[in-house]
Amino acid sequence: MNWNELNKLPTPCYVIDEEKIIANGIILKAVQDNTGAKILLAQKAFSCYDLYPVMEPYLAGTEASGLYEARLGYEYLENKEVHVFSAAYKAEDFEEILKYADHIVFNSPRQVELYGAKAKAAGKSVGLRINPECSTQKHAIYDPCAPGSRLGTTKAQWDEHMTQELINLLDGLHFHTLCEQGLAPLETTFKVVEEKWSKYLPNLKWINMGGGHYITHKDYDVPALENLLNYIRTTYDLQVYMEPGEAFVLNAGYILTTVLDLPVNGDTNICLVDASASCHMPDVIEEPYSPPMVNAGKAGEKTYTYRIGSQTCLAGDVVGDYSFDHKLVEGERLAFADMAYYTMCKNNTFNGMPLPSIYVAHTNGDIELLKSFGYEDFKYRLGK
Repeated sequence: MNWNELNKLPTPCYVIDEEKIIANGIILKAVQDNTGAKILLAQKAFSCYDLYPVMEPYLAGTEASGLYEARLGYEYLENKEVHVFSAAYKAEDFEEILKYADHIVFNSPRQVELYGAKAKAAGKSVGLRINPECSTQKHAIYDPCAPGSRLGTTKAQWDEHMTQELINLLDGLHFHTLCEQGLAPLETTFKVVEEKWSKYLPNLKWINMGGGHYITHKDYDVPALENLLNYIRTTYDLQVYMEPGEAFVLNAGYILTTVLDLPVNGDTNICLVDASASCHMPDVIEEPYSPPMVNAGKAGEKTYTYRIGSQTCLAGDVVGDYSFDHKLVEGERLAFADMAYYTMCKNNTFNGMPLPSIYVAHTNGDIELLKSFGYEDFKYRLGK
């Protein structure tokens, strides 16, 4: 990427790295070729459809969380599978979902009872999301296996409510329990799935292992993943699906921002920028975490440490503490890295903050503006 050209862009803005998306896609396509598994793009993480033609050769389809994402995948990836899961469907939405989705996954026996036969009659593949009750992560907000979870059917719920009539409607099972995790948690979770549901697997057509798989991360054990996928396919004669979002766009995006002010509070050097964690990268606050920054280190690693925060009135609108080899100055450009997923699709205009423009850095060096936003975008979300 040409940073001299990127630094000329108005801030704040997102920049999508086309070359990195292709590199990630090559890894994911190889896994599919070596195992027969099908990998879907989870659009909840990344739904910039202008990049779908770039991603198309490397994916089997899309996963949607409801009507709008299902329609988007259907419209912009022709001849690819469209899968949809929702914790609960609205009757008026379901009729339209039937136009777009190939696979429809339900969250509870009651939802299967309400809509399963209708989906089957429309020629759709029907699935049920199960809850293995096997927590493998540290972030409670992202743990579908936490006690009292609303996501997925536990084995106890299955035994009580899944009649043979409802079981006969199922083509597959779906579980999604991971978040930015390696292979070991998946292996642990699948063992539990086997223990609880193995008697049903031979009568199904597919199993979907959800998302959260960090397959394109440099430390991910891809050969061991391929062994697991091949084991599932050969043991149970199942089509295996995975639906990561992050893996397709890992390290494939940036948020560019400009230093506005450099106040000092006691021993804390503060850097105020025109990008907001709360508005433009909400996962930073929800998880919470601090994204990497280009040419910066963690607090104390380099000579000058600053707390990077936003213009908004939210006291906690802080991206994190970073260190630099030099003193920052007003007007300087900073770049947060690994910002392609769960940013553009989750941003908001709290405090009247402008939405960042979206650019793509193409493999040929060109930088293209995909979308810009202004006052009207803020105004018309809230009234007529």
